[in-house]
This record gives sequence, structure tokens and C-alpha cells, in this order.
Amino acid sequence: MTEKKMPLWEVFIRSRNGLAHQHCGSIHAPDAEMALIAARDVYTRRGEGLSIWVVPSAAIVASDPADKDMLFEPTASKVYRHPTFYEIPEEVGHM
Repeated sequence: MTEKKMPLWEVFIRSRNGLAHQHCGSIHAPDAEMALIAARDVYTRRGEGLSIWVVPSAAIVASDPADKDMLFEPTASKVYRHPTFYEIPEEVGHM
């Protein structure tokens, strides 16, 4: 008998309205419905969540950390993307 591996799912939880879903972990489950149930049981024991997303890990495409310079270095030369050259008036407070 061959052992069938269960797919790995990535779990994202939104804790409150207006906030983005955040990755909270991974879980093995045979399908999306079971992944949702398992994610609820494992990651929202204290009622932390408002909604849960489960995504097959195989569907996620990620960059290689070795490609960091190639992917992110060009933004360093665009100073207009880093508005640190002016002072914020105190009346504004935290932005």
C-alpha cells in the first residue's frame, strides 16, 4: 500500500474589519473544505479571526532570496518613493 501525502495549505486570517489577512501558518488537509475546518480549529481557538483564507502551498509563487538585489535594488535610486527629505509638521502627528 502506498502512502498518499495530504496537500499542504497556507492559512491567512483577518482579525478585524479593515485589516488585511495575515499569514499565520500551514496545515495539511485533503481538500479546501477540510483545510478551512482544520485552520479554524488550530489557529482561531480564542476567537481571533473574522475570516480565514486557505491557499494550496503549491499555488504560491515566491521569489528566491538570492534574487533580492535584482528585484529590489532599482527602488533605491528612486528617491521620490522614499519621502524622507521633508519634515512633517507637529500638528499632523503620526501618519
